[in-house]
Parts: sequence; C-alpha cells; structure tokens
Amino acid sequence: MTSPLSRRRFLSISAAAFGLAGAPVGATGTGTEMGAVLRWRGRALGASTSMTLTGLSEVQAQPVFRAVERELTRLERIFSLYVDGSEIARLNASGHLDTPSPELLDVLSLSASLHAATAGVFDPTVQPVWLALAQGGNVAQAQDAVGWEHVRFDTRAVRLTRPGMGLTLNGIAQGYITDRIAALLRARGLDNVVIDMGEIAAIGTRPDGRDWQAGISRPDGLVVHHVALRNRALATSAPYGTLLSAEDKTGHIIDPTNATAPSERTLVSISAPLAAVADGLSTACCLLNHEKAQSAVASFAGAEIELII
Repeated sequence: MTSPLSRRRFLSISAAAFGLAGAPVGATGTGTEMGAVLRWRGRALGASTSMTLTGLSEVQAQPVFRAVERELTRLERIFSLYVDGSEIARLNASGHLDTPSPELLDVLSLSASLHAATAGVFDPTVQPVWLALAQGGNVAQAQDAVGWEHVRFDTRAVRLTRPGMGLTLNGIAQGYITDRIAALLRARGLDNVVIDMGEIAAIGTRPDGRDWQAGISRPDGLVVHHVALRNRALATSAPYGTLLSAEDKTGHIIDPTNATAPSERTLVSISAPLAAVADGLSTACCLLNHEKAQSAVASFAGAEIELII
C-alpha cells in the first residue's frame, strides 16, 4: 500500500475567516461567551481539515467537534485508500464488495453522472494508471484495467469485472465528506459555519452578516481570485499541486484515456450547492477545454465555473 501524499491546499479562507491556518490542531476559541469564534482542526483522508463555528460557547461546541471527529472516522473507513479494511481498500483488493454502504453507493452514483457529463474523463477506475505512474510500473498494462463500464454496483454488491481494476474516489470523496459534515452541523442547528476539508462549504454568513470569502490560490500560495460564498461549496484543483513522481514531475490528475496530465499552469475552481459536485467537476475540468468544461458544469443544477486557467 502506498503512503498518502501530502495534498497541498489550494483554497485559502480570507482574513475574514479568522486565521484558520494558524490554529493548532484541536478546538480553540476567542472566549467562552456565547457568540465566540471557535476553531477546530484535524485530519481527513490524509489532509488537514478545519472548521469555524460561531454562536456557541466552548462547552456547547465540544460535543459538536466530537461528533465531527466520529463522522470523519466513519467516512474514512469507507473512502480512504490508506485505511486498512476500508470499503474502497477491500474492493480494490478483491474486486468485489458485498453490502456496500449507502454512502459508497451515493458516491458511485454521482461518479456515474460525472463520467457521463464529462465524456468519460472523470473515471475513478484510473487508479491502476495512477499507481503505475507513481510507482514506476507498466502504464500500458495498467490502462488495460481502466473502464467505468466495467464497474457494477447495487445495494447487494460492488463488482469490478475486469482483472487488475481498482477505484480511487479521491477526486470526489473529500467533497462528499464535506457535504456530510455540513449536514451534521445543520442537523444540530448550526447555521453560520465554514468548513475546509480540502473543499470548502460555507453555511450561512460570517458573524457580521456578510458572505464568507474564499481565496483561490495557485500551488505556490499566490491568491489569484476571491469568491463570496453563502450556503454554497467551492472546490479547486491544480494537477501539479501534488506530484505522483518527483523525478518526471507528473501531476496527480490523470487523463484516463491516455495516462497524460494537463498543463502545469492548469487551475480550475468550481462552485456548486454540493461540495461533492464541485469537487468532481473541478477534477474533471482540468482535463477538458473551456467549451467542454462549460457543457459539463451546465449538466449540474447550480454549478458554476469560478476560474479556469
């Protein structure tokens, strides 16, 4: 099993989001009074995550943070390639998974829609090619194992019907997990929250009543655009923010049809009502020209291109 890559964060909350980047791991706050700004940081799918809450005391916030941690752990046991015994790891090991979780089926169903809308460039079966490039394996042989049409799934089982197949949901799972955490917080009556799990979900407003502000930045950290968010998610992808191979500088977003990566300058940011949709589209649109990207995004209600470079 490969070790998780350290995924660079491409989205930076502006100063209005209270300096999340400097907060230590765990929950912190500006005070114990009602209306304090409370910050939590942790990890999910091998990457740093953070959340800001307002309108709660620290005592009230602690059960919320614990619930978030439990949910992250539960979802990692479904989607993480790096957790032994996760659903995706067991599926890839044997090509078969009985009684998949509803969450896995949700993501596979959305993946099918994204695959159709993007003319096949969103394809979670690219995992064997991804591994071959990362580990110096036989890329041509790995390509023979690629093909979304060879994935079968229903409530009884998920099956990979071609030998050597494997799935990666890294192009959509962080967005889906972001949506699940947002739903958890809404269910607890929290309506002014910003969540950064690699993709950003902004619920409600900042304490001053204005929209949350997100900065879209290049892999080198330079912010190139700002987006106002309210009850909306934002996902940004830059293929060369993470390299599969430092030697040949191969970006981590790979075209499943020819095992190539897009231009080093590519940067795509998509907003949508759901972070999973924004996540999947931002990944796929790195591999599409602007006209095809617009067509793909138009297939999902409320989705918008915020930036394509």
